[in-house]
Amino acid sequence: MNRNILTFAIGAVLVVVFALLLFVFQVRQSETAVITTFGRPVRNITEPGAYFKWPWPVQRVYKFDDRIQNFEDKFNETLTADQNNLITSVYVGWQISDAAAFLNHFRDGSVPAAERMLESMLRSANIAVVSKHSLSDFVNADPQALKFNAIENEIEQAVQNELRTNECGIRLEFLGLKRFGLPESVTQTVFDRMKNERLVLINREQYEGERRAQEIKATADRQAADTIANADAAAVRIKGVGQAEAAKTLPVFQQNPELANFLLRVDALQQSLNQKSTLIFDERTPPFDLFSHLPTNSPPSHE
Repeated sequence: MNRNILTFAIGAVLVVVFALLLFVFQVRQSETAVITTFGRPVRNITEPGAYFKWPWPVQRVYKFDDRIQNFEDKFNETLTADQNNLITSVYVGWQISDAAAFLNHFRDGSVPAAERMLESMLRSANIAVVSKHSLSDFVNADPQALKFNAIENEIEQAVQNELRTNECGIRLEFLGLKRFGLPESVTQTVFDRMKNERLVLINREQYEGERRAQEIKATADRQAADTIANADAAAVRIKGVGQAEAAKTLPVFQQNPELANFLLRVDALQQSLNQKSTLIFDERTPPFDLFSHLPTNSPPSHE
């Protein structure tokens, strides 16, 4: 009896497990799911959890990775606007934005089929955008003249527009130029042009330096001329003051030439003794001859 109960319990558990497998499915955090009824999408599930469904062939569940997927285009050789060959490669990050539309557009929601379509769109947009730009927008001695960001934005916008037109349930999250190169036939030409552009920059900087040097020299010459003119004016003014003072004292000195001579010698002697120094002089040489007329102390006489 106990054995029959155990067998019945195991059978019941198996029936429950089988029923769960038939009627319940789980959606993970990184997944989105679409339920189809007789092949037609009827429900789009974006939240994780366990859900009920009718067993096949009534209903079927398609699960898709909801995370951003990376894809890199192959190298494409394209003519630029100035007729130079340029080899470019583009990388993208894409995501399924509408699982039902994605399932309708690609058989059984095939990701490889989606990447093949995306590769074709990238190639077309890449060729269209690159052909509108000259080679100097990609290769230039002046970093300010490069237009990588603008070119990437143009390619991304073109692909986004095509994806919306096709309604395939895909959205681009980012796009960028990963690599680009030059065919060997045009490499030397590009290097020569870069060299010429660099020479132009060098000549421009040299001209600017020479112009600046001339401005500095002209400013210095002007300041020097102003300084000399101010010094000459000050000298003339001081000379005039001195002559005016001399004119005031000249009549006095003319009346007493000996006094004038004495005062001049005293002034000269004072100028020579301004600094603390030891003087060795000949008392017969003016103005030191004044010392020869100093009174001397004679010894007292005894009567």
